[in-house]
Order: sequence, then C-alpha cells, then structure tokens
Amino acid sequence: MSTFKLITDSTADLPQEYLDKYDIGCIKMTYTVDGQTYGGTGQDMDWKEFYRLMREEGKLPTTSQINPDEFKVYFEDVLKNYDEILYLAFSSGLSGTYNSALIAADMLKEEYPNCRIRVVDSLCASMGEGLFVHKAQMLKEEGKTMDEVADWLNQHVLDFAHLVTVDDLFHLHRGGRVSKSTAIIGTLAGIKPILHVDNDGHLVAYGKVRGRKKSLLTLVDMMEERIKDYPVKNDIVFISHGDALEDAEFVKAEIQKRFGIEDFMINNIGPTVGSHSGPGTIALFFLGTVR
Repeated sequence: MSTFKLITDSTADLPQEYLDKYDIGCIKMTYTVDGQTYGGTGQDMDWKEFYRLMREEGKLPTTSQINPDEFKVYFEDVLKNYDEILYLAFSSGLSGTYNSALIAADMLKEEYPNCRIRVVDSLCASMGEGLFVHKAQMLKEEGKTMDEVADWLNQHVLDFAHLVTVDDLFHLHRGGRVSKSTAIIGTLAGIKPILHVDNDGHLVAYGKVRGRKKSLLTLVDMMEERIKDYPVKNDIVFISHGDALEDAEFVKAEIQKRFGIEDFMINNIGPTVGSHSGPGTIALFFLGTVR
C-alpha cells in the first residue's frame, strides 16, 4: 500500500465522510458573508443557510485563496507523519491557490530536504476536482507510488469534463458575469446558460437553452457526445448542486437510463465555489474525449 499523504482543498466539494474514509487531507478556503469570515481553520456556515442567504436576501459572499504561509503550516503538520505529500489543487484558471502551494512546497523543501511534495494543478472545480481526487485515491489503493499517481493525473487532466448550468442569471449579474439587461431579458425568456471548464481551467460560457428541464437534459446530451468515443467506460459520475438536489437526481436518472451507469456521488456545491455559481446550479463531471 502506498504511504504518501493525499491532500486536496475544500473546493473539491467532497463529503466529509469520504475524506475520513480514505484519510484524505483537506485544507479549507475562507469565505465571507455579511462581514463574517468562515472556513479556514474556523467554523463553517451551514450550507443550507448559505444558499438561503443568497437566494432570499441577495447576499453576495466573497472568497479568499489560500496563501503560502497557510499552506506551509498545513504541510508542515502533515510532514510529522509522512515524508511524501501529493496535493491536488483547485484550478489555476480560477484561483491563485495552486501557485501558493508551489511556493510553500519550495520553502519546505529547503527546511526538510528529505521530504517530497508534489503539487498538481487539477484544472478542475467543485466535484470535478473531487473526481480528480477520487481517481488519485483509487490509484493509490492499487498501490501506485506518488509519482505514478501524479503522472497519470497530469497525463489525463484534460479528460475530466465539467458541464454546468446556472439557474440564477441575476446572481451572474451581481458577480459581474452578465449585464443587467441580459439578466432581465434572459430571465423573462427563461434562458438558462450552459457553461464548461476549458483546457486552461477557466469556467466559460458554452451556449444557452430555454427552460430549466431543457438545460438539464442538455448536460446529458453533451455528456453523450463526450463519452461515446472515450476508450474507457465511466465507472462513476459525480454531480454537484447549489441546493437543488431534486434536479441533481433528475440528471442522475437520465444518465442511468441512457448509459447504464449506476455509481454516482452527489453532493452540494460548497460555499467557496457556490459564492460564484449561485443557488440552483447543477454541475456534471465525468471522463470524456473533450472537456
């Protein structure tokens, strides 16, 4: 069994019971709501209350990346029990956290010359990053070394497809992503944007459809295009949601019906990613030929 320590961050949106089961480390990012900061080494807000504040009171939380000193403290504590650390980072296209981890790793290598720390840019977000971590854990369970796991992830990073639909155009407007007129006209017309994470790890617009159900079915249609020529059948699919479990279950059922996939992990989008995606977001993650 491999003995390196696998670490990710809270943007992977993995359930705590999953992290506990596999002893995966998770460093938390901070987010601020109404002047109160949560996450990090402090207390988290209940995620239902987080989305209620956004949906009902129009709150717009802010987030902060993890700085090098925070990483140094976290990694240093892990090095008390491990000589090797593999940290799988939130997309560098969405945060400077990856670069902070690299800086911390370099600092620690000077102080602890016998330690080895590898930092991998997942180019993923939410449970796409979670799926990235899951694949790493499965390889670790097979007895792969840290380098073998990291090299596989780097080789296959662009296979991790992210398909997203956002329900609240006004939230996108508040976050500066669409104009007020686009939000008003789009809402009146029932327009739902479709987004994906590109090869540089940025969340970008892909298209738009009319109606919530159509947007959910479009995610599955796009999945079908991306998996049909993929050389390996997906053994598990991850779905995350912004307090929209019923819609996540609808997408799951459609995937089961079309592709016969039975293994899923569904979880809420945590506050760090949810601060930017908003309530009602549905995100679908799997391995495919393109992102």
